[in-house]
Amino acid sequence: MIRLDEMGGRFAAIAVCGVAMLGVTALGIPGFVLAADAPAPRPMVIKAAHLFDSVSGKLLDDGVIVVLGNRIQAVGTHLAEPAGAEVIDLGDATLLPGFIDAHVHLSGEASDNWYRDFYEGIMRFPAEQALYAARDARVTLEAGFTSVRDVGSEDYVSLGLRNAIDAGIVEGPRMRVSNYAIGSTGGHADQDPFPPERVAPAGPIKGVCNGPDECRAAVRYQIKFGADLIKFMPSGGVLSLSDPVDVPEMTQEEMNAIVSEAHTWGRKVAAHCHGDTAAKMAIAAGVDSIEHGSFLKDDTLAEMKKKHVYLVATMFAGYWVGQKADSFPPAIAEKARNAAAHIQETFAHAVRIGTPLALGTDAAVEPHGRNAFEFELMVKNGLPAAQALMAGTRNGAELLGWADQVGTLQAGKLADIVAVPGNPLENIAATEHPVFVMKDGRVYVRKL
Repeated sequence: MIRLDEMGGRFAAIAVCGVAMLGVTALGIPGFVLAADAPAPRPMVIKAAHLFDSVSGKLLDDGVIVVLGNRIQAVGTHLAEPAGAEVIDLGDATLLPGFIDAHVHLSGEASDNWYRDFYEGIMRFPAEQALYAARDARVTLEAGFTSVRDVGSEDYVSLGLRNAIDAGIVEGPRMRVSNYAIGSTGGHADQDPFPPERVAPAGPIKGVCNGPDECRAAVRYQIKFGADLIKFMPSGGVLSLSDPVDVPEMTQEEMNAIVSEAHTWGRKVAAHCHGDTAAKMAIAAGVDSIEHGSFLKDDTLAEMKKKHVYLVATMFAGYWVGQKADSFPPAIAEKARNAAAHIQETFAHAVRIGTPLALGTDAAVEPHGRNAFEFELMVKNGLPAAQALMAGTRNGAELLGWADQVGTLQAGKLADIVAVPGNPLENIAATEHPVFVMKDGRVYVRKL
């Protein structure tokens, strides 16, 4: 039997009858040598005072995880150590599944100067921006977030980042990406109101659509170029210049077309909705999650519970823009203050109603690498710490469609493991200071 395995997207190793044969010649060119006696991977045992079970929401004492290669072999307490295993004892810490952020934009990051960001957004070449994205991916991973859902980027920067991470070229979390967000002309997914003689108006290939047929085309374009999910904008946004934040920007027929087309292609759909009316329409269309939800009413939150539609509240972004509102242009500043004043209250209502919750931060609005502050905001607004941790692990894995691989510490799943100091059920802020981060069996952070 002959098998081809990708090696960085450039050349392949060939295994014949189970014997790996990749090598390098004296000239430094990939060649072939026999490697029939390659050693088996050494088991790794990770120990800590506590282990969080994101299935039951309970904390176990004397936690032990056995890892072999990139998979978890065993999880429990007081487990026997395999012969020859490397043992990492983290002491007074808690082992958890790798964190999952269901709403990031790794292709960019805002600074304290909106006008400079606007200029750089126009002038910076995509290849240069990709280097910044690689940096942001690394700090996100080091913060303990081993999986993310990237819900909107331009120039396919996040798509390229996903592919480079998968190929081992750069280090970062595993990614689901949506490519361009989809929305109407003049809406939150559209470009800023540049004079059309200077900047050409965008069309469906960049997510801007009008009418059901164009909206279906916009979905197909994103999928054609590698989107794992579809993100669309039924309501206005905070950081855009030309649209109110809480009004519907698409018709019911347009929303139906987007969701049905995406689901036909096997892609989940995330709907950016600050406004309640737009959210009701998106839920009727069959979306899988509502992003932000600043002004959602209780009956909408109850409908989301009934239909198992996740709320990804991104309270950190609301908190951040509220703090920075004075630095924005007046049209944005007013929207920022309004959204910031409501988003945490809406989340508290969702907790009481029992709306499904997944952690998302909108990182890029605020700095990358500080994602775990969302845990603290969740707890502050009424969600028990154990449920907050499940929102950022198990629930996120379900929303991303990766529940069979990540999100819980269970034998057979990928070895995505985070450790934080002490007991996060007593101090949720401990999640902001990981002492150990492993993704796919590889250690990225190790602070003994």
